[in-house]
Amino acid sequence: MSRTTGQSRLGVTALTALAPLLFGSTFAVTTQLLPPDRPLFTAAMRALPIGLVLLAFVRVLPKGSWWWRAGVLGMLNIGAFFPLLFIGAYRLPGGVAAVLNAVGPLLALAFAALLLSDRPGVRPVLAGLAGVGGVSLVVLRGNASLDLVGVLAGLTAVTSMTLGTVLGRKWGRPEGVGAVAFTSWQLVVGGLFIAPLALLVEGAPPALSASAVGGYLYLAVFTTAVPYTLWFRGMTRLTAPSLSFLSLLSPVSAATIGWVALGQSLTAVQLAGMAVALGSTVLGQTAVAAGRPGGSRLVASSAARPAAANRLLRTPSR
Repeated sequence: MSRTTGQSRLGVTALTALAPLLFGSTFAVTTQLLPPDRPLFTAAMRALPIGLVLLAFVRVLPKGSWWWRAGVLGMLNIGAFFPLLFIGAYRLPGGVAAVLNAVGPLLALAFAALLLSDRPGVRPVLAGLAGVGGVSLVVLRGNASLDLVGVLAGLTAVTSMTLGTVLGRKWGRPEGVGAVAFTSWQLVVGGLFIAPLALLVEGAPPALSASAVGGYLYLAVFTTAVPYTLWFRGMTRLTAPSLSFLSLLSPVSAATIGWVALGQSLTAVQLAGMAVALGSTVLGQTAVAAGRPGGSRLVASSAARPAAANRLLRTPSR
């Protein structure tokens, strides 16, 4: 890899890393501003309105096989992922949901081996295991309990999202279609699935206070539209496992926001976990780039779905 290419890849990685950092703010906004116990309504509000706004702005629709491909990706990455993510996060205390999502890099390596014939080396696997350990130190508390429904929802969510990432990497992105349009397709598909499901399961929408409206606007813009666009831009140049390792930044971001904005404390163990998670992210990037033919190249003709996109994290508080 040339020095210029390496610098370009570093810049793309740094910009794309802003996405999981923004995703990490989801927990604070949800717990502080939004109605409680409405995971499906929250998922629908996060996906459908902003998806329609983006689609109206770009005015670009899928063509040919991209109708069904956009449908598959939209269901995997939004329609299934968003509700399951919120259900798991509402039911799992003490950051267990975040730990489940931290297995995303390991799943990405497995799916990439199966679907893309990208055989992982030892270093990426070790980095993935270390990432799970680091996130566990950041978010888990000694009294954390497990809820079977929550665990199944969390594992299914991260599996769905990771499969969508690798399929997106396999299919690429239609020529001439930008990241905003590509994002809008999937948000609309997923939102159209979630909205009637929320109405059926949870009933009529709750009355919204001014703070709740502001919270939903924040989620739609700053944890959905902006970071997903950044993530899709990164997907044109980075591999699915590389993107997935960046998702380890989300729990670090969530814990930091809890400390700065919500007055939560950070212990020495949590700080050590942050260091491990950050180190795993860096190691994962370098290991994936060096461990596979073409892994370090910038791929300008294709894009894949975010591997860890917006997740609701339960950070420890004291």
